[in-house]
Amino acid sequence: MKLATLCYIRKDGKTLMLFRNKKERDVHEGKWNGLGGKLEPGESPEECAIREVFEESGLRATRPLLRGILTFPKFTPKDDWYVFVYEFSHFNGELIDSPEGELEWVDDDKIFDLNLWEGDHFFLKWVFERKFFSAKFIYQNGELEDQAVTFYPELVNGRN
Repeated sequence: MKLATLCYIRKDGKTLMLFRNKKERDVHEGKWNGLGGKLEPGESPEECAIREVFEESGLRATRPLLRGILTFPKFTPKDDWYVFVYEFSHFNGELIDSPEGELEWVDDDKIFDLNLWEGDHFFLKWVFERKFFSAKFIYQNGELEDQAVTFYPELVNGRN
């Protein structure tokens, strides 16, 4: 079992996306994705999200908003992946040359034109709609086979 974060940095109608093209043997090679990665021992999901955003983009993000939880059974041959999805709108700093791939601010209305994982088309819509979700996406040989989602009501004073 792997625990990870997936982060979307958003500002002025754009989302920071990462084209995965730099790491060898990257299961995400050739796909556009958010930022994120595996939790380190003793690290909370929020700490991981903030660290990963900094490591992959150079941005110092604050106030992570948990938007949902993703389950990917057997996404890699040996492991189920459980992923905490965050949105950030508070950050500072300058973008770096990311070790993961090419960073680009993408207009929100163009996100779904990118080469995304098929399941991303579903949960990114929910992130943009500010829905809180728990979803499961089952992939076989890189193809989406099945999915399920549960939505939860907004949690704090009618706002999430």
